[in-house]
Amino acid sequence: GIIGGGLSYLLFSPLSVQAQSPNGVHAEEFLLLDVHGRARAGLGLDAKGEVGLVLRSKDGNRTLTLSPDDPSVIKLVERGGRILWSAP
Repeated sequence: GIIGGGLSYLLFSPLSVQAQSPNGVHAEEFLLLDVHGRARAGLGLDAKGEVGLVLRSKDGNRTLTLSPDDPSVIKLVERGGRILWSAP
């Protein structure tokens, strides 16, 4: 009975989540998804290895980007790509 109880605990208990290293989690991108699975925010690296934070409006029409590697550090862009506002 004791062995069966121990085995059932190991097989059916929820597993704890542990970080990949003692210094944190390592990834190239983190996404925040809405209930429909659409990305609303992301933190990651682009194809050139530049870091950025992207926030997308609920309707997907506007995107706010923050990137210290881009000449315009902060940009608000509409869906068609036109820059609505930017700051150096």
